[in-house]
Amino acid sequence: MRFGQQGDGKDLDDAIQHHQSALQLRPEGHPERSTSLNNLALALKDLDEAIQNHQSALQLMPQAHPRHSALQTRFEQLGDGKDLDEAIRHHQSALQLRPEGHPYRSSSLNNLANRGDCKDLDDAIQPDDHPERWTSLNNLAGRGDGKDLDDAIQHQRSALHLTPEGHPHRSTSLDNLANALQIRFEQQGDGNDLDEAIQNHECALQLIPEGHPQRLASLENLANALQTRFKQRGDAKDLDDAIQNHQGALQLAPASHPQRPSLLNNLAITLRIRFEQRGDGKDLDDAIEHHRNVVQLTDTGHPQHSTSLNNLALALWIRFEQRGDRKDLDDAIQNHQSALQLIPAGHRERSTLLDNLAGALQTRFEQRGGAKDLDEAIHNHRSALELRPEGHLHRSTSLSNLANALQTRFEQRGDSKDLNEAIQNHQSALQLRSEGHPHCLTSLNNLANALQTRFKQRGDAKDLDEAVQHHRSALQLMPEGHPQHSALLDNLANALWRRFGQRGDGKDLDDAIQYHQSALLLTPESHPQRSTSLNNLAGTLQTRFEQRGDAKDLDEAIQNYQSTLQLRPEGHPERSTSLNNLAGALQTRFEQRGDRRDLDDAIHNHRSNRKDLDEAIQHHRSALQLIPEGHPHHSTSFNNLASALRTRFEQRGDGKDLDEAIQLHKSALQLRPEGHPDQSTALDNLANALLVRFEQRGDGKDLHEAIQLHRSALQLRPEGHPDCSFSLNNLAIALQIHFQNQGDQKNLDEALELSHAAAKQALTASDHLHAQSCLKWIAAAEQYQHTSALDAYTKSLHLLDYHFSATPSVLSRHQTHKYFPPDLAVNAASCALRQGDTCHAVELLEQGRALHWTQIARFRTSLEDLCLQDPSTEVLVRQFQDLSALLNKPAEPSSQEKSIAVVEAEEQHYRDLDEQWHRVVEEIRMLTGFSRFLLPPIFADLQQAACKGPIIVLVASRFSCDAIIVLHMQPPIHLQLKITLEELHDLVLQHHQNNKHPQGPNYDVFVGVMGVLWNQVVFPVVHKLKRYVGKHSRIWWCPTSLFTALPVHIAGEYQHGGQVLSKLFVSSYIPSLSALIKAHTTNTKMTQDVKFAAIGQATPDTSFTSSKLQPLLYIDHELDDIEALLPTPPVMFTKLTGFESTQSQALHVLVDNQWLHLSCHGMQVPEEPFKSCLAMADGPISLMDIINANISGHEFAFLSACETAMGDLSTPDEVIHLAAGLQFMGVKSVIGTLWNLVSAFYKEFCKNGKLDCTMGARALHEAVAILAKSNIPLVERAMFVHIGI
Repeated sequence: MRFGQQGDGKDLDDAIQHHQSALQLRPEGHPERSTSLNNLALALKDLDEAIQNHQSALQLMPQAHPRHSALQTRFEQLGDGKDLDEAIRHHQSALQLRPEGHPYRSSSLNNLANRGDCKDLDDAIQPDDHPERWTSLNNLAGRGDGKDLDDAIQHQRSALHLTPEGHPHRSTSLDNLANALQIRFEQQGDGNDLDEAIQNHECALQLIPEGHPQRLASLENLANALQTRFKQRGDAKDLDDAIQNHQGALQLAPASHPQRPSLLNNLAITLRIRFEQRGDGKDLDDAIEHHRNVVQLTDTGHPQHSTSLNNLALALWIRFEQRGDRKDLDDAIQNHQSALQLIPAGHRERSTLLDNLAGALQTRFEQRGGAKDLDEAIHNHRSALELRPEGHLHRSTSLSNLANALQTRFEQRGDSKDLNEAIQNHQSALQLRSEGHPHCLTSLNNLANALQTRFKQRGDAKDLDEAVQHHRSALQLMPEGHPQHSALLDNLANALWRRFGQRGDGKDLDDAIQYHQSALLLTPESHPQRSTSLNNLAGTLQTRFEQRGDAKDLDEAIQNYQSTLQLRPEGHPERSTSLNNLAGALQTRFEQRGDRRDLDDAIHNHRSNRKDLDEAIQHHRSALQLIPEGHPHHSTSFNNLASALRTRFEQRGDGKDLDEAIQLHKSALQLRPEGHPDQSTALDNLANALLVRFEQRGDGKDLHEAIQLHRSALQLRPEGHPDCSFSLNNLAIALQIHFQNQGDQKNLDEALELSHAAAKQALTASDHLHAQSCLKWIAAAEQYQHTSALDAYTKSLHLLDYHFSATPSVLSRHQTHKYFPPDLAVNAASCALRQGDTCHAVELLEQGRALHWTQIARFRTSLEDLCLQDPSTEVLVRQFQDLSALLNKPAEPSSQEKSIAVVEAEEQHYRDLDEQWHRVVEEIRMLTGFSRFLLPPIFADLQQAACKGPIIVLVASRFSCDAIIVLHMQPPIHLQLKITLEELHDLVLQHHQNNKHPQGPNYDVFVGVMGVLWNQVVFPVVHKLKRYVGKHSRIWWCPTSLFTALPVHIAGEYQHGGQVLSKLFVSSYIPSLSALIKAHTTNTKMTQDVKFAAIGQATPDTSFTSSKLQPLLYIDHELDDIEALLPTPPVMFTKLTGFESTQSQALHVLVDNQWLHLSCHGMQVPEEPFKSCLAMADGPISLMDIINANISGHEFAFLSACETAMGDLSTPDEVIHLAAGLQFMGVKSVIGTLWNLVSAFYKEFCKNGKLDCTMGARALHEAVAILAKSNIPLVERAMFVHIGI
């Protein structure tokens, strides 16, 4: 008894010695011999010897004296069910020997109930007046039957009521009630139960003074309850208090105390938990030290020795993962092995120990690579699984552990059996972990990763689809803030990106980017995986840029590549890859935009990469040596090393690197047999390397082999495959090289047929990458003057238009257009002219120019005629109008204020709407009379633009410069001009520099330019026109490309007093033939009065610009002159000037009046022409504001402002300036001029007493002639232009 309280081992040894002496004094036959045997058994440490003594005592006792407790104790230690069965039989025998009324019958019932049937516990309750009734109630409450848990707690409360203040057993009742409440909390989760349990434990502890034998147990009870509450709520104080109570209990148990090992173990576990929360290494060190003491106190024969070894091993394993000390891991494995040896076969804890040992072995394998460790880990996982049959609580854990180990071995050795078994086990584990299971998410992710790995090996699309599905399911189960959230997002993104590579579904690519972006947001600057996350996002963005050509994607990719590089300093194993990625992306951007800085940065990164590249090659060689034959990653290692060697060859030119790269590519190809998902890539890699070597050395064998390899790759990428166009273009290039070297026309014909096929793929895919296929086709056809060139241009313009229509906003369309050749339309027209098809040349120009305005016009197309013709189409018409309104909504604010995810979602929404719009358009084309609805106009329709006079289209292409005279109801006339594009470029440059001269334009230079323009461009046209129209007739000029930068209307031989255009014809300009047709056919808005508004602003707000705008002092006088000159009635005149001419007021007046005069500062913004503007009192009215306003059907606009008819020279054929914008948006006649012409113009314009917009051009012509007589310089007169009818 004293040993039990104080733990002095000498007391226990003396007790055993006295029991042994007593036994010797009670020989065989002595009536008390059985008692002595039992007493000795209870005192012995050796459990087996104790049981043997109990059994001997039982044989000597009459049937009324069974003994059984040691059997149950051995069951609890060793887990042998036979011991428990035998203990229950003994309890049942004892009960039979204690009939109703026997004084110890309740004890037997209690014993039997605690081991077996709880029904007997109900019978064991003492009557109300029995002094031990509180004990019976406690026993009944503690039986653990979940159905009766509430009753149990009620019994505990009743027992507590029977032990009032001062009762010697009140602390016990408090503890018992607390334990029952804690059990109910664990079952039902009601925090009030846990709080009450802790409160009762605290009360119990207060009732137990220092030195009391029960204080130790009370401290432990309270510590355990506090620890439970900490796990639920995370209050650090609970954890600290739990540790303090554990420490207090330990102080009450001296070194020899029998409970000291258990107390040390509890304290160690709690310290380990605090370490995991706060990371204080001292807590972990103390925990390990306590675990070591437990091991020392529980020798090999102690029933808790294996548990002690296991706990120590787990703590050492954790410290290894924190600090990386190999000795900790080795010691952990050794302790796990020792613990396992102490657990016999069939023990219920053996499977757990097997799993623990396997996990530690697998960790050591991952650190050191010892194959024996991995094999042993798999063996132990299998053994654990065998001990966890169907229905076992932890079977799913064993299945998952075994699957992960098998997958690791597959990645090392490449045995597909391991991978298949891993997937099967993951699937079985998932079946046992339905939604709601705490490990369901882990199983979904593990299975998805394994399936994705198998897809890489076999290419079965079902595996990839299932992987994506499981990743999505896992993501739905992932709670916010979970530490693995970013990893799961990346996993799903990678699977979607791979599926995009197989099928080309743009939605997969968009989703992949979105998930990578979300993952990046969850990986802060210090996160070890941030560089990987940045690199993944950059790669997918670059892929999308290659597909769609959106500059934002390329810019963002470069930014992320730069951030990745910063996180991979010198010495980082992936630094070389990052340098190459960044250099490649910068070079791509330079090729797109021509910014020299990008090229310089790319070269710098390639040069910086020399040392990194050498180191990367060495790492690739080392990796290759470590991968055994037959490993699934063997081919990848071959390919990685080959790519690095080829890169070094391109930088340094050492042929040995190229030869080795080719040999490695061949080895990689051999490991990717038929059916391998990456075989086509291996074929391409080898073919491209052979082509490089052929171009270096000229060995025909390399060229022939490369062509054959490209043919094989193409067979693996049929029509519809996302990489089909790659293969078509690769083979086409190889055949072109073959033609260049051998001159076989068949090779050239096949190459261009392949380019045609690649372009055909593009028409269904509508992506930027395939558009490049069309441009390559054009380049080859033009180079070899092949007859397919015109078809190539036609397909390219069709694709450009389709791509353009899928771009969300006007501003982004303008940027997107810059990534296509600005001369595509004029080169196409030149090609048609060179092939003798003048009509088609006009059609191609109309289709390929002014795409912005064409797109806006489409969305504003009226279908009133269709509704009148067929009322049943009302629903279809409404769909078209609704979708057009959504697609044509005003420009959104800058996306810089929006998150990337929001921008991505908006752009995807636009693409979805665009697809719906195209489907509706196709339905409309099925209706009678609407077969060409919104299709590019044919020449017969375009010819209607010349109904009031001839139109001269000027074509400036690098292949030829031409003029086309479009006549009404007659064939067009083609004139090939003598001037070349180079000469025209020099002429434009000379004119531009002269206009920008600080001291003003030089007259001689100006007239020199006008003379060249007359002789080489205008005179041949005039000479031909004289056959069709008389002198002073109206003509319309439609300049393209560089011709838009020259004042054609003022050309003439001024130096020699010769002919000048302005004395022969009245010239107007048009941005396109369609715009002129619209002006001719648009009905005037029906109003009772002619509403004329004059808007002036002399001193505008300049906060939006860095330019200094001088006050315009004459504006009020100018507007008064206009009012005086206008015929009244029927003109209703509105004047808006001074502080009244604000942005909103000016726009309102602009919409409400059909005749307009604007006198103010105008500003052209070349880099962003849609921001070109008219300056008002409180800010600018931009070209975008005009686009978004409703001015369709307006008659006339006079722009008395500078820079209103200047376009963007980088995309001149888009004619994006204020004057063109007004006409495209509906104003029939527009004049762009400076201020000193106003009075002269309006006198001519209004001299007949009425307003007619068709008279604007002649009025301007006469006004300019008057100014010429007033010695207004020719350079200034050149600024006065008319646009429209």
